Amino acid sequence: MYRSDVDPEHASVTGRKRSQRPQRTHREVAEELRARIRSGALRPGERMPTQAQLAHEFGVERGAVRRALRILQSERLLTNVSKGAPATVAADLTRALTGPEAPPLPTTVALAPRIAEAFAAEHVEIDAVCLTSISLTLAIGEPLRQIHAGRLKPAKVDVRVLLPSRDIDLAFPVPVEGRRDDWVHERWVAMRNAQGQVLEHNLLALRATHGIDVQVTFRALPFTPPVKLYLLNGAEALFAYYTLARRETEIDHEHLEMYDAQGTRSMLFSFRQGPGLRDTTFVEQSHLWFNALWETISSKLVLTG
Repeated sequence: MYRSDVDPEHASVTGRKRSQRPQRTHREVAEELRARIRSGALRPGERMPTQAQLAHEFGVERGAVRRALRILQSERLLTNVSKGAPATVAADLTRALTGPEAPPLPTTVALAPRIAEAFAAEHVEIDAVCLTSISLTLAIGEPLRQIHAGRLKPAKVDVRVLLPSRDIDLAFPVPVEGRRDDWVHERWVAMRNAQGQVLEHNLLALRATHGIDVQVTFRALPFTPPVKLYLLNGAEALFAYYTLARRETEIDHEHLEMYDAQGTRSMLFSFRQGPGLRDTTFVEQSHLWFNALWETISSKLVLTG
């Protein structure tokens, strides 16, 4: 347990003398606490130091500590994060979802906590390349719930999404025989439009309900993306492959075999800017790739018809 008899003016939460250093960001605080939990320095079920003690140790404001703790709560490393009593290390750390050392996980599992962490920033920036935006729409639900509960309050949210144009022959989903099937294509168009409209509506509603400056923009690609990519606040890239499978569906009581990908099950790999050159370079190159598509061959996308 944390030793309450240690004078916080002279020692850190680990009992060591506090060193003088530049003020850390909330992400750096989260990374350090995450490392302590993973190393066993903070044990499952153990109460964390108070927010005041953590703020003193890391030389940051309590608001930065709260944002760091919320990140770890979204990763299921902490429970009972509030302004009152100290948080508690999760009793079952095997359920922890994210973090730099976490293995890749299905998009439905991994994306929501990363999006929730991104929304802890003052200015949220999300760029996405995907087939229908269904995973992004689902993942946005978590930070929206936290905003409505008063736990998050970004000042500005900018979202840019690249989706395939309806005017191209998709590489997938397509019938196995290889010819274009209008029913398959139009069903995909309807799904693309519906998911994008829900995403846009839910985000733009934050203007009226919470006074948040929100901008949501879609553009159309002239090709079918073989991968999905999410770029969060210029600091993290989440990458997954669309893996095709042969499956059967029923249309007007007739069976149709088609090639399709279930993007919500794609394994999501996380890369973060930081001391590691490999991850930092991947994030930077991903931004360059996205911006090049956005500014060159993509076109205006209207989610109707």
